[in-house]
Amino acid sequence: MSYVLGIDGGGSKTVCILMDDLRQVLGRGEAGPSNYQSIGIEATLQSIQSAIQNAFEAAIITNTIKIDAICLGLAGVGRAADIEVVKGLFEELQNHKLLVIWALQPENIVICNDAFIALVGGIGQPVGIVVAAGTGSIVFGRNHQGHTKRVGGWGYILGDEGSAYKIAIAGMNAALQSHDGREMSTSLIEGFKQHLDLENIEDLIEVVYRREWGVKQIAALAPVVDLAAASGDIVANIIIDDAVKELVKATSTVINAIFSADSVLEVVTTGSVWRGRCKIHERFAASLVKKFPNVNVIFPRYEPAYGAGLLALQTTQI
Repeated sequence: MSYVLGIDGGGSKTVCILMDDLRQVLGRGEAGPSNYQSIGIEATLQSIQSAIQNAFEAAIITNTIKIDAICLGLAGVGRAADIEVVKGLFEELQNHKLLVIWALQPENIVICNDAFIALVGGIGQPVGIVVAAGTGSIVFGRNHQGHTKRVGGWGYILGDEGSAYKIAIAGMNAALQSHDGREMSTSLIEGFKQHLDLENIEDLIEVVYRREWGVKQIAALAPVVDLAAASGDIVANIIIDDAVKELVKATSTVINAIFSADSVLEVVTTGSVWRGRCKIHERFAASLVKKFPNVNVIFPRYEPAYGAGLLALQTTQI
């Protein structure tokens, strides 16, 4: 029996699964964030170590176990230099006290970005496209030949079109422009006032600037726009339609880059944006399928950490 570890390291939490060679999950553990770009190497190492330990505890394993492969799918790992950093991090991890006997060859250590493991986990195989739209956004695809294409993922200043952050910003912009008389009337004014318990919409200044809100706090306001759109607000629906157009454009770019226009493939959608009430998922699917009739848009079959486990397991079967 072979055992592998799949690590999903993101900006908010780290998930580890312990999997056997029958694809069965024996244990699952969570810990803090592990985006080394934002929290540093030491904090990332601690989170990964804790997630592994918690997975072993969930599996009720008290004796050491031999690990034949590992996949670390981490946020912020997009360049060759990032992979070298994570390699060093993993070498240090092997020196920490865990219930692990590392039986690894270089080919059994997979280091990749979190979009790839979201693709593999979401579809159940390493071929297709993932459209991630949460706080940020990115589209990532891989074809049968192993060619990959990434679109977006440039962060809230340089990109993230179609993300919760950009939807929330567009919503606040529209509400304030309506208040000024520059935009048509919209229920977004009352929506933000009620959600944030404001006396008037001008108090957004105090909320956004004086409270020094960051990206995540602002992105959390996207449901205000979603609810207004679901209720039929014209301005909110324009914002949602714009988000859909950007996500369809990014996905189309990936399809055209590494697939043929008539390819039969699955596109998995992940992230908070897709869980809205305004049927953004249905709008996206309808628009994409209109351009590419053989595409099937789905919700994830498995979580990203499971995808990392599958990628690790694949290295033991070559």
